[in-house]
Amino acid sequence: MPKLSHRLLPILLSGSAVLSLGGCSGTGINIQAMLPSQLTTTAEVAANGNGSNHATHEYMLANGMKVIVREDHRAPVVISQIWYKVGASYEHIGITGVSHVLEHMMFKGTDKHPPGEFSRIIAENGGRENAFTGRDFTSYFQQLEASRLPIAFELEADRMRNLHLQEAEFRKERDVVIEERRLRTEDKPSALTYEKFMATAFQVNPYHNPVIGWMDDLKSLTLSDLSRWYQTWYSPNNATLVVVGDVDPEAVHSLARKYFGRIPPSTLPDQKPRTEPPQQGERRVTVLAPAEVPVLIMGYKTPVLRTVDQSWKAYALEVLANVLDGGDSARISRELVRGQAIAASAGASYDLIARHDSLLTLEGTPAQGQKIATLEKALRDQVSRLHRERISSKELARIKAQVTANKVYELDSVFYQAMQIGMLETIGLQWQEAEHYAERINAVTAEQVQQVAREFLIDDNLTVATLQPLPINGKQVKGGDHAAH
Repeated sequence: MPKLSHRLLPILLSGSAVLSLGGCSGTGINIQAMLPSQLTTTAEVAANGNGSNHATHEYMLANGMKVIVREDHRAPVVISQIWYKVGASYEHIGITGVSHVLEHMMFKGTDKHPPGEFSRIIAENGGRENAFTGRDFTSYFQQLEASRLPIAFELEADRMRNLHLQEAEFRKERDVVIEERRLRTEDKPSALTYEKFMATAFQVNPYHNPVIGWMDDLKSLTLSDLSRWYQTWYSPNNATLVVVGDVDPEAVHSLARKYFGRIPPSTLPDQKPRTEPPQQGERRVTVLAPAEVPVLIMGYKTPVLRTVDQSWKAYALEVLANVLDGGDSARISRELVRGQAIAASAGASYDLIARHDSLLTLEGTPAQGQKIATLEKALRDQVSRLHRERISSKELARIKAQVTANKVYELDSVFYQAMQIGMLETIGLQWQEAEHYAERINAVTAEQVQQVAREFLIDDNLTVATLQPLPINGKQVKGGDHAAH
């Protein structure tokens, strides 16, 4: 998988998404034998993006499928990603984890392409493919030499509605996910603490549930559950096709109509609101587990770009997170890790892009000889400082330059360009939002950073989770005291 930005990696690897590998064997595709699709008569629309060195084109197929194409002619490669508007935040208790199990099953074949053939075809054509499930989406992607894009389209269009869901394969993949959960969460104390933290922070908001699902739900999941989920959400009018690379946009549009245009749309269920009620008081949870070091996670409930009442607040929170943790020169690293040596490691993060309200989190591990209560106090002091003092113009300028530079560097990756587009579109925003990111970051003022700190970073919005290590092989861990106010 291509290298991703430090801001995107937490989304994929720390509980907000589950990455899966597809990789089986089969036979090749006869491109000449592919049947042309039935073209629809409903008008389609296209729009060109501007303000970027990479021209972006948007199309809408008659069946409701959106197609977004970005030209990047620096290398003869193409990334094709299909994004479904379904993930863990669409699930309910009883079937949590169903989106991820279905993602596994999407590699198990159709009438036209038996199990394992998808991955072998991509590999035979010199490509790479994979899939991931997140809180708000499920995505499948292929990277190929540009002329081989029709191969990816034919395969994805086939499995969009023609997937074989067989009991034996389902039971096998469900067991794989159960073992994955055991290894990634239940046997990993830091991940287990993060899961308990999210479940404590959110009571109604669907981010309460882990992407991989609760163990009891996975064990009781049935093939019927999976089939209903597939039939409900996997349709062209619930999908966005994103293509970035050395392509001609109109040719991609024509291919999309050929392979996806004949698939009929489905009736999508209405989404009822799942709004988190006001917290009204700090929450705390302690996890006791065999571990080498204690861990502290603090999270303040915050709106995101999609839910905030004024968009500048989301960008101010983004800047605030970078004030605390925007590299080695940021406050947490400079003052708590290297300066006072309170933390062995510590950081901050904020979810700008999500369907539902999320969190600004602070987390860390105390340095040797330090207590977890000392680390918590130090992080609270950093928050209090943001309440009291406006950041200097020099510090603000440095942060803006760094954040903007990171976004420019991310454009070097065609994979990241496609992922940025897909995430924005799938959560209910538009891809053009990324075009204005630097402009909106640069418009944030020191007064606005202080205002969002005072509004959102308050104890009534706070959840604190601590991992208290139990002895490993009879050896007691130091520093794992219960945090004190």
